[in-house]
Amino acid sequence: MNQPPETFVRVQEDNLLAFSTACFEKVGLNKNHAALISRLLVNSDLRGVRSHGTRLVNGYCSSIENGHINPEPDVRLLHETPTAVVLHGDGTLGYLPMVRATEKAIVKAKDVGIGMGLVRHIGHYGSAGHYARMCMDEGCIGFSVQGYQDHGNASGQEIKPQLGYIGNPPICFAIPSADEPPLVLDAAACILGDYQRGAEFDELLSKIPAAFFKSIGYVAVASLLGGGLTGFTIPAADSNVKHWRDAQLGGMVLAIHVETVVPEEVFRAEVDRYVRDVRETYEPMPGTDQALLPGAVEEERFQTHQREGIRYGKVEQDSARAVSQRLDVPLPWK
Repeated sequence: MNQPPETFVRVQEDNLLAFSTACFEKVGLNKNHAALISRLLVNSDLRGVRSHGTRLVNGYCSSIENGHINPEPDVRLLHETPTAVVLHGDGTLGYLPMVRATEKAIVKAKDVGIGMGLVRHIGHYGSAGHYARMCMDEGCIGFSVQGYQDHGNASGQEIKPQLGYIGNPPICFAIPSADEPPLVLDAAACILGDYQRGAEFDELLSKIPAAFFKSIGYVAVASLLGGGLTGFTIPAADSNVKHWRDAQLGGMVLAIHVETVVPEEVFRAEVDRYVRDVRETYEPMPGTDQALLPGAVEEERFQTHQREGIRYGKVEQDSARAVSQRLDVPLPWK
C-alpha cells in the first residue's frame, strides 16, 4: 500500500498544507485545528506513508459533514497524576487531543523520567508515529497505540471471522539516534495488511502459525493499552459522546526520558552503532539493496519529497478531486 506510486503528479508541501487546511476549515474546524491535522497528514505524505496522508482528508471531511465527528471539541482534562494525564476528546478526530496529551506526557517524562498521555472518546488519530516521533524529538523514547470500543467481540456474524485477522490497530516505537536515522517502527499490529486477504494469504495461517500468534498478541496489547487503559468504557457524564459515532476510540502515548536513566549522548551513540552495524554487516532483505532498519526509508523519502515535491498517486488524486469539488477548494496541483 505504501509503495511509491508508479504514476503521479508532483505536489509541493506548502500547496498541500494550504489545500488540506482550507478543506478542514470549510467543514467547521478553526484555523489552528485545521492546520495541526494538515501538518501531520502532510508529514505522512512526505515520509511516503501514503495510507495515512492527505488521502484521508476527503473521508475525514465527510465524517464531519455527516455529523459523525465533532468539529468544535472541548478537549478537557479528566484526571492527572505525576506520571499520567487523561483527556476527553469530545468526539473529535484524534489528532488535536493526542498532540495535547503527548505534550503533557513529555513534560512529565522530563520531570520524573516517564510520562503517559491517554485520550478517550476520539476518532481516528492517524499514524501512531506522529506522537511517538514528538517524544523522540524531545529526547525521549516514544510509544503509541490506539484502540476502539468492543474490539474482540465478533458476535452477530453468520460465520465466525478468522482469529488470525483479528484487527490491525496502529502501533509505533520511536527511538532517537545521533547521526544515523532514528529507529521508528511505525506500523500496524497485524502481520498482514488489511488488503492482504484471500486464499493465498489463508495458506500462511498453517504455514507460519507462530507469526500469526505473535500478531494476535500485538493486536490485543495495542487495543487494550490504546483503548481500555484510557477509560473509554466508563459511562460518560455527557450524553453527547454517543452522538459522534465515528469517535468511539481511545489513544495512548508513553514518553521515556533517556537522560533520566543514561546520558543521552551515550544512548544515541549506541543507537547509531546498532543502525550502522546492521547496515554494514547484514545482507539486505530480498528485493532491496540496503540492510535498513524501520525509519530509514521514511527519513530518505521525507528529504526527497521536501526537495522535489510529494509524489501524488491516483488514489490521492481521486480523493483530492472529490473533496475539492464538494467543498469548492482549488486542487493543490496544476
